Amino acid sequence: MTDEATVFVPGHITGFFTISEDDDPTKAGSQGAGLALSDGVTVTVQAADERAVYLDDTSIEVESVERVLDALNANVLVDAESDLPLGAGFGVSGALALGAAIATNRVLGRALSENELITIAHGAEVQAGTGLGDVVAQAKGGIPIRLEPGGPQHNTLDAVPSRARVEYLNYDELSTESVLDERGEQLNSAGEKALSLLVQEPTLSSFIYASRGFAREAELLTPRVATVIDDVSDTGGQASMAMLGETVFALGTGLSDAGYEPESCSTYPAGVVFQ
Repeated sequence: MTDEATVFVPGHITGFFTISEDDDPTKAGSQGAGLALSDGVTVTVQAADERAVYLDDTSIEVESVERVLDALNANVLVDAESDLPLGAGFGVSGALALGAAIATNRVLGRALSENELITIAHGAEVQAGTGLGDVVAQAKGGIPIRLEPGGPQHNTLDAVPSRARVEYLNYDELSTESVLDERGEQLNSAGEKALSLLVQEPTLSSFIYASRGFAREAELLTPRVATVIDDVSDTGGQASMAMLGETVFALGTGLSDAGYEPESCSTYPAGVVFQ
């Protein structure tokens, strides 16, 4: 046990995905692929008499975090910092859940394994309706490919063996839950096709190509996002839409070359790191 623990959890951009439902939230989840980001969430947990959660000095309620703390029977102070927006396709809610699980385990001496903590965080986010695959991808890092859905006891993960500079431009939030409810069958069809393409050729170029095709076939592109992606393509770059947010991401300097002023980072090769 310790009075305080701080972890860094990478952000995560999902390029494409499928939906896999199950009564057991640790078996539910998604197949797909994405990018773990060096821009992420730093989560500090302290022992406390009353439970509280803060993001960038603002008190917030995040259902996935509440479910994690319930599972760990924990009253702690969770204080998180991030430059990434919540609800915009960067896996912030998943990072908060995973960071809270791992840091709380250390602070309260719960003596759970890494896979057990990932399972708790993954199940919490599935039940909260805020994500299906971010947690397991963030725990792996790099450019993870989720070949099978679910938590660590059930899923199968691979990865594109590469690193990349990533640029991103966020316009607005999108509701993950509403999109999943409205477009399940369409998303699965497009996601299965995208995954097949990437598995056949696990490269960065295939990833961004499959992601862009998924966004179009699933009819998720907003007019602003579609315009930016076309602008990047016109300058010879590669871009797609982050799932799920009104956010464009590009490899290399795609957005900059197209005349935009994006944020930039890189893929992050590790998962959760204690600081």
